[in-house]
Amino acid sequence: MTVRQPLYSKEEFARRGDEIYDNQVRRQVEEGNHGKIVAIDIETGDFEVDKSEIAACDRLEARHPDAQIWIVRIGSRYVRRFGGHTRRTA
Repeated sequence: MTVRQPLYSKEEFARRGDEIYDNQVRRQVEEGNHGKIVAIDIETGDFEVDKSEIAACDRLEARHPDAQIWIVRIGSRYVRRFGGHTRRTA
């Protein structure tokens, strides 16, 4: 397996990914896809949507083997959450 090296700093990678999502992808994917994953190639702007992060990335890499992939969960600020949360009782 070839290990792909990032071409950008973490900050630039995130900036580019968020910018592409906000300006090009969001309006195409939001309706009816809440909670699904969007994998975006930050160099081409091409993307894939799937409930599975791996499936979305695999399809994107099949078209763009050298893709620099930024991942977003539709309708959320986070792709994953770590730790538990407490239930509020009234």
